Amino acid sequence: MSDINVASRALPQGNQWLKRYYFSRAAFSVVWVAAAFTLGRSDSAISAALLLLYPFWDAAANFVDATRHGGMKRNAPQVLNVGVSVVTTVVVAVALGRGMNAVLVVFGIWAALAGLFQLATAVRRWKSHGAQWAMILSGAQSALAGIVFITQGSGPTVPSITDIAPYAAFGAFYFLVSAIWLQVSDTRRRRAAFINT
Repeated sequence: MSDINVASRALPQGNQWLKRYYFSRAAFSVVWVAAAFTLGRSDSAISAALLLLYPFWDAAANFVDATRHGGMKRNAPQVLNVGVSVVTTVVVAVALGRGMNAVLVVFGIWAALAGLFQLATAVRRWKSHGAQWAMILSGAQSALAGIVFITQGSGPTVPSITDIAPYAAFGAFYFLVSAIWLQVSDTRRRRAAFINT
């Protein structure tokens, strides 16, 4: 057996997929934030479409990721995340008719729940994949951001999509850090496995 094969076997299963997944989620969030601050700020129809797209994308991404990691039965936190995100997409559509304050409250509830489910997923993956500290921080911060959104949405000031965009920007940052950190961890494992062969 070659040294390369020995080193590759030392890597956790699914890390290549997880890195691509994190990079794709970071890229989507960057594009979404850019669209929110440009097109969404001045066009209410585009703003509404972006607000619907964000939780829908989260549901789709979690569904695909869960199926790649043993299926829905083995990934209860992600199943719950998919369900909450789908329901949120529908409720946001209703809330848009009532104003941005209602939308922000819905986003707040979703961010809090989705953050807790993301945190749970990251904790479960720590042993199998490692390098999940950024996802744990992201989940915790999402839960806290949800509380802030609910408070702001319940106030007299009318928010806009640009009040939600920083939340998505932090999400992009954490996904990018997670992808890079997994790459660093994999490189270290390869070197250690190579040295020990």
